[in-house]
Amino acid sequence: MTSVLLGYDVGVMSGAIIFVVEELKINHVEVEVLMGVINLYSLVGSAMAGRTSDWIGRRYTIVLSGAIFFAGALLMGLAPNYAFLMFGRFVAGIGVGYGLMIAPVYTAEVSPPVSSRGFLTSFPEVFINLGVLLGYISNYAFSKLPLKLGWRLMLGVGAIPSVMLALGVLAMPESPGWLIMHGRLADAKRVLDKTSNSKDEAALRLADIKEAAGIPAECFDDVVKVTKRSTGEGVWRDLLLHPTPSVRHILICAVGIHFFQQASGIDAVVLYSPSIFEEAGITSSDKKLLATIAVGFVKTIFILVSTFLLDRVGRRPLLLSSVGGMIVSLSTLAACLTIIGRSHTNLKWAIAMCIASVLFFVAFFSIGLGPIAWVYSSEIFPLRLRAQGCAIGVAINRVASGVLVMTFLSLSKAITIGGAFFLYTGIVCASWVFFYVLMPETQGRTLEEIDQFFGKYTKWRSTKRELEMRRNKAVVNNGGGSGERHSV
Repeated sequence: MTSVLLGYDVGVMSGAIIFVVEELKINHVEVEVLMGVINLYSLVGSAMAGRTSDWIGRRYTIVLSGAIFFAGALLMGLAPNYAFLMFGRFVAGIGVGYGLMIAPVYTAEVSPPVSSRGFLTSFPEVFINLGVLLGYISNYAFSKLPLKLGWRLMLGVGAIPSVMLALGVLAMPESPGWLIMHGRLADAKRVLDKTSNSKDEAALRLADIKEAAGIPAECFDDVVKVTKRSTGEGVWRDLLLHPTPSVRHILICAVGIHFFQQASGIDAVVLYSPSIFEEAGITSSDKKLLATIAVGFVKTIFILVSTFLLDRVGRRPLLLSSVGGMIVSLSTLAACLTIIGRSHTNLKWAIAMCIASVLFFVAFFSIGLGPIAWVYSSEIFPLRLRAQGCAIGVAINRVASGVLVMTFLSLSKAITIGGAFFLYTGIVCASWVFFYVLMPETQGRTLEEIDQFFGKYTKWRSTKRELEMRRNKAVVNNGGGSGERHSV
């Protein structure tokens, strides 16, 4: 639901802006700022979310994100002028920042490591896409209403998912990682028993998290006293000032994948798709809105495909294939837009190629780079550094998105819209090299063992015997298990 909030805001603004411009008479620079500034506002939320989630827990931080966005959506829906609308964007942006940072962290910490962590931690991107699609549908549904009412309803309806989020939290357990960081071993064990495929796997996960939190394996007290270091003290120092080679490599990967996810131009395509289709030769408002709905459907379908491939194919092959397809799609889109811009006739084949290229681009993005950025960054940081490390990744993500969205129209006027997409193509080419050289596979590894494979530019393989030895050790240390033998 936190991801639906962001996705809805992104999708609905792409259509609502047409009517905002018509009523409030704002210029293209004000349009760029209004569209992209929520990403910069979200930095406030993501910067506070790491420490907040270590303090009050992952679960209640999710509630806080929904409450803040609820207030922001209502303010935007009631906005009488541009300044009030910007204030609503500011409040909503803080809620978005909280949600974007905490949802992947929470999901990674409650998910079974092998069977479904990739599937579940890809959900943020799944529901961002669902939110985008709902935003597009909202545009089309409310576009026939009177001007003063239509766009305000489009923005105000975004408050509904926040209410659903608050109700859903009642059924959610706290993250076992956070519970162990605060010495609540018995509570953590109960959560792990419910969220693991077997008692043996639960015991293995408990042992790994205790080790990561600095709690002795032989400690079986229900509640133990933990050091300040275990609960988050000194995290920024260990992340930024004196990182180990492993942590430095992890941080580079997290920052890099979030930067390249947004620098690829995806938000420009999603937010400005009506403008792109207009440049391609589609002039009817209804047809432009219907074309954007097609973009939303394609994004949603392919992100669902991705969720089933992440734990089968692995992160790295899916990521490299996805980025390769994005390069081809973007370069084709850039070339066709350039041809249309220089032609004095209506080139139907070029228009068709532009539409197809946009659809292929969002499909390739959604099947790989889109979800993997959230999956990968949420699982590579050590437990103690995870919340703040993910907050840094989200901050980079939002800055890159904000800069891209707030410069797209100006960039298109300066170097043409085709030139802008050629620039994005070059950035995506650089991202493929970055991912190939620096990012190891994380599929099938527990959160607590992943960090040992960074700082070394080698691929890791674990034999069944090594996994069996680790599992048996965990079962013995935790007083036995169910007696069943499952592959972990």
